[in-house]
Amino acid sequence: MRNYCRKIIAFALLFCSLQMSAQIFTSTANGLLKFKEQALLAQANNQQLNKAANTITVDGRVKFQTMEGFGYALTGGTAQLMDQLAAPQQKAILQEIFGKGPNDLGVSYIRISIGASDLDAHVFSYDDLPKGATDSSLTHFSLSEDSLHLIPILKKALAIQPNLKIMASPWSPPVWMKSNNGSMGGSLLKKYYASYANYFVKYIKAMAAKGISISSVTMQNEPEHGGNNPSLLMNSEEQKEFLRDYLGPIFKKEKIKTEIVLYDHNADHPNYPINILDDAKAKSYAAATAFHLYLGIEDALSEVHQKHPDKKIYFTEQWTGAKGSFDGDFIWHLEHIVIGTIQNWSSVVLEWNLAANAKFEPHTPLGCTECKGAFTIQDQAISRNVSYYIIGQISKYIKPGAVRIQSSVNNASIKTAAFALPNGKKGLLVLNTSEAKEINLKEGLKQYHFTMPAQSASTIIWK
Repeated sequence: MRNYCRKIIAFALLFCSLQMSAQIFTSTANGLLKFKEQALLAQANNQQLNKAANTITVDGRVKFQTMEGFGYALTGGTAQLMDQLAAPQQKAILQEIFGKGPNDLGVSYIRISIGASDLDAHVFSYDDLPKGATDSSLTHFSLSEDSLHLIPILKKALAIQPNLKIMASPWSPPVWMKSNNGSMGGSLLKKYYASYANYFVKYIKAMAAKGISISSVTMQNEPEHGGNNPSLLMNSEEQKEFLRDYLGPIFKKEKIKTEIVLYDHNADHPNYPINILDDAKAKSYAAATAFHLYLGIEDALSEVHQKHPDKKIYFTEQWTGAKGSFDGDFIWHLEHIVIGTIQNWSSVVLEWNLAANAKFEPHTPLGCTECKGAFTIQDQAISRNVSYYIIGQISKYIKPGAVRIQSSVNNASIKTAAFALPNGKKGLLVLNTSEAKEINLKEGLKQYHFTMPAQSASTIIWK
């Protein structure tokens, strides 16, 4: 009888351990490991943590924002390069980006441009006219340029991932609406505020007619930077007036459900969106604030959240450049762009360009000449770059609907973000910024022990 009981207890312990098994997926900054999978077996519940190791504690009872998605900008240049691929290659790369299989990135949110961005082959809007002509009623509005490459690629992406969320951002309105009548800089003339608000409505409806639902729009990409081609300067007071008195009311009148997102620029000026949100009427039309991190620190996102906790935070752009290193970009972006912004309330994390060629093209004259895509597409050859692995380390495993939960660690060189996943499991993204470390993960009675290589990221999934 005693031996029988021992066998039952041993079986029960084995069953509990198997129930608490976990998966870990690891990538290293030296590029030797990329999403390397291994199984973890939980320590027995009554076994003490290895006190020599670093301990990460996860508490699912403390909940924060719901994650909406991870991805990139699908620029006009990206679409052009993908559209030139042979059909089997194009199908394979789109499946890899938007698919949900174990070898796919699982991208769930993308950003596109309203008209041209600087990563299109040339500058255009949807209402370009001969010099000196105007079109306040937008009778010449047309998506013809986007119909060449962008819309066909978007349709194929949506066929793979029907729940894909799409953010659209303008780099410039038609030049006849602007104070300098040019594609770079200048401001939106007040006499065209109503026309420009209608321009957004026409765009959203025209895309919907093509089967493409626009989830959100920002009113201007980088409104404080007029040196890009194309670009527009729009200060906080101008954006507040445009939203409050024109864009918000026409969206309401036309029953447009697309979110309106503020700012879409660097974290050094959180007062820009705060000024808009402090106006009650303007705030009523805003859903979120979008940030980039070319200047400032990610703590600024929390500053906006603390002032207006009922409005969401999105992170919408960060480039990797021609002169960057794989290891440096991998660690910095995961620390600040992914984990850093999520820990400061962002529910969306987007890197910049999805693809470019080997010469960092296409781009407009005076557009970005060093923007490196997640993919390099040169003729029919495809390679993967650092931002592929930066976003992939979270997009492959943490799905939309995941809720950020509390995580803490006793070592400053370890950064974490933890999630309660829609399927009932837990997920943890952990970044080790220094030498190899022994790690203990503790969630309630569950305990796991694993080793992280030097300068590496791991995503752990457990039940």
